[in-house]
Order: sequence, then structure tokens, then C-alpha cells
Amino acid sequence: MEPIYSMTTLQCNPSQVKSAAHDDVARITEQGMGAYVFCSEEVFEERIAKEREDAAYEARLIESVGRGVADIQAGRYVTSLDEAFECAAELRRSRA
Repeated sequence: MEPIYSMTTLQCNPSQVKSAAHDDVARITEQGMGAYVFCSEEVFEERIAKEREDAAYEARLIESVGRGVADIQAGRYVTSLDEAFECAAELRRSRA
């Protein structure tokens, strides 16, 4: 859980907030409502890298599912394990 601090804590005890922001994103509230986030540059860069990885993974997943749906609609699927092995053997023979 990300630490949450009030604006007053940031003003009166900035070292406490800075210490928490060194390892994670610290959320700053103003009048009880979320207002700002505070973090170290390292934490910020890690978050950006993770979000990029997640977005790339999601794009690959969506593409794969789309290809799978297209294969099913085109009739390129098997319904048994034996049929799957037969198709794999056929592919191997055709590429040999």
C-alpha cells in the first residue's frame, strides 16, 4: 500500500514524506482528498518502465487473441489431442 500523507505533514515534516517517497510513491492529500503524488526519480522511472512493459504485454495478448479468433473463424483448429499431433506431424513433414 502506498503511504498517504496530508499536505500539513509535507509542510511540517518534509523529511518523513521524502523518506517514504524514496522507496515508493507517496500520496499527498489536501483537505482529505487526494491531490498529489510524490516520489523519487528512481521510483518514477521504475513505474514508467513497468507501465511500458504492461502495455506491450497487453498489446501482444490482444494480438494473439485476435489471431486465435481469426483461426477459429477460418476453421483452423483441432478438437482432440490426436488431431493436434497429426497436424503437428503434417507441418513438420511439409517443412522438412
